[in-house]
Amino acid sequence: MAGEVVKKEESLNLKITNKSYVQPEEKIGRKEYQLVTFDLPYLAFYYNQKLLFYKGEDFDGMVQKLKLGLGVVLKEFHQLAGKLGKDEEGVFRVEYDDDMLGVEVVEAVADEIAVDQLTVAESSTNLKDLIPYTAVLNLEGMHRPLLAVQLTKLKDGLAMGLAFNHAVLDGTATWQFMTSWAEICSGSPSTSAPPFLDRTKARNTRVKLDLSLPEPNGQPTSNGDAKPTLRERIFKFSESKIDKIKSTVNENPPSDGSKPFSTFQALSSHVWRHVSHARNLKPEDYTVFTVFADCRKRVDPPMPENYFGNLIQAIFTVTAAGLLAAHPPQFGASLVQKAIEEHNAKAIDARNKEWESAPKIFQFKDAGVNCVAVGSSPRFKVYDIDFGWGKAENVRSGTNNKFDGMIYLYPGKNGGRSIDVELTLEPEAMARLEKDKDFLLEA
Repeated sequence: MAGEVVKKEESLNLKITNKSYVQPEEKIGRKEYQLVTFDLPYLAFYYNQKLLFYKGEDFDGMVQKLKLGLGVVLKEFHQLAGKLGKDEEGVFRVEYDDDMLGVEVVEAVADEIAVDQLTVAESSTNLKDLIPYTAVLNLEGMHRPLLAVQLTKLKDGLAMGLAFNHAVLDGTATWQFMTSWAEICSGSPSTSAPPFLDRTKARNTRVKLDLSLPEPNGQPTSNGDAKPTLRERIFKFSESKIDKIKSTVNENPPSDGSKPFSTFQALSSHVWRHVSHARNLKPEDYTVFTVFADCRKRVDPPMPENYFGNLIQAIFTVTAAGLLAAHPPQFGASLVQKAIEEHNAKAIDARNKEWESAPKIFQFKDAGVNCVAVGSSPRFKVYDIDFGWGKAENVRSGTNNKFDGMIYLYPGKNGGRSIDVELTLEPEAMARLEKDKDFLLEA
């Protein structure tokens, strides 16, 4: 979990004004959806938090429109209005019934502060107050909603904080839901891509887990120490900087005929090398690079893009910090490329079988030593999510599921090939990275 950023900031003076629940606008009846091997490891992660800022004057009208649209979109996405449960054999599932609470919607006011004051690079304690369910484990979805929304009135707009239960859906499904919700609010009679709800088509193995909520101190950092102070900030890479990173890594193509490095592989290598340098690692220190990769098109048979659930797996590659530093950026990019390319249907199946034979609930510290981990893709068109009052001014993640080295990639607001790198690091390393002109690509 990210600690407080040590600097003075204006308090939001946030006041909660209303709390309600939104259910699908039509009766659906009882529904049950078994969670599968791709979902279960995330039960001990935290709710996945997103934060979007919009400009606009008519806060009450915006809230009304959002709630009405939510009731419509929840007909198709009714799993988000349900809760976690277990069947008679102890297998986790999503349960929905018409008498369940639905999606929690909190309304709040912090109207002394403007949108532009909150869309700064550095994340702050203020942002935490705008998003629900901080430090709430996904397992708690047995007793609380699977989606919570907080709509906060700002001086000149609205902050939309969201917390999605990560045992129920991944990033691809999250942004598909957000896109569908925005389509309805913008006047579309229906969504362009209804969710594919049958998880068992991706993996039909029933895994029993004996899980109960941990004691209050059972957080991932439960060694008695205070949580480490971490800094979170966004580094914006313009289209021209992204092009430079990509062209540099592709300058001397490998002679073995492998494919050119993608933007993702080039940027991954760039960040991995410079973060390792900023951490002052010894040459012999290992460093792990982790990608939470979308497997919809990798599984056999492939699943549709609108598969609703988790269809991601963590892909790891490791090297010594000295090798990463001594070699040109192609070295890191080729390690990432090789790890991703080798993660085919056979590798996914083998990983699932291994997990099913000895289920292991992920915690962040499992990500690896001196880790850099990427958990979101710039392919998610987050700035295209328009509820009828224009594009978001800023999109970012909350503090949940952030640890030293965690990265979320978003497309830049200006579009094109620009990318925002949202990075969490220990303060000393972050301070060094901020001064690294080669990382920032500043002359």
